[in-house]
Amino acid sequence: MARRVSMPAADDLFRPTSDTEPPAPEQRPRRVRAVADETETTEPGPKRPSGRVRHDEKMTVYVTADELLDIEHARLTLRRHGLAVDRGRLVREALALVLADLEAQGADSALVQRLLDE
Repeated sequence: MARRVSMPAADDLFRPTSDTEPPAPEQRPRRVRAVADETETTEPGPKRPSGRVRHDEKMTVYVTADELLDIEHARLTLRRHGLAVDRGRLVREALALVLADLEAQGADSALVQRLLDE
C-alpha cells in the first residue's frame, strides 16, 4: 500500500508575516540580550554598525577553515559574556572598529600597517 505524504500548500509557505501579531510576552522564548537598549542620537562621532536590522545589501567574503573557526570561537566567547550575536553581526562590529581606526589614524592605523606588512 502506497503512503501519501502531506505537503503544505503554497499559501502556507508564502504567507505574509507582517500582519501576524507577535506572541504574548509569556509565550516568547527567553533570549540573551544582544545589545543594550539605546536611543538614536544624531551627535557626531564614530559610525556605529547597523546591528540587528534588515540588510538590503550583500557581500560575499571567503575565509579559510581556520578563520571561520576563529569567528565561531569569538562568537561563543561573546555568548559566555551574555552577548548573543551571529557571525554577520560579529563581522560588522569588527569592520566598524577597523574602519573607525582607519578614519582616526590614517596611515598609522592597524589596517594600513597590516596591509603594508603583507
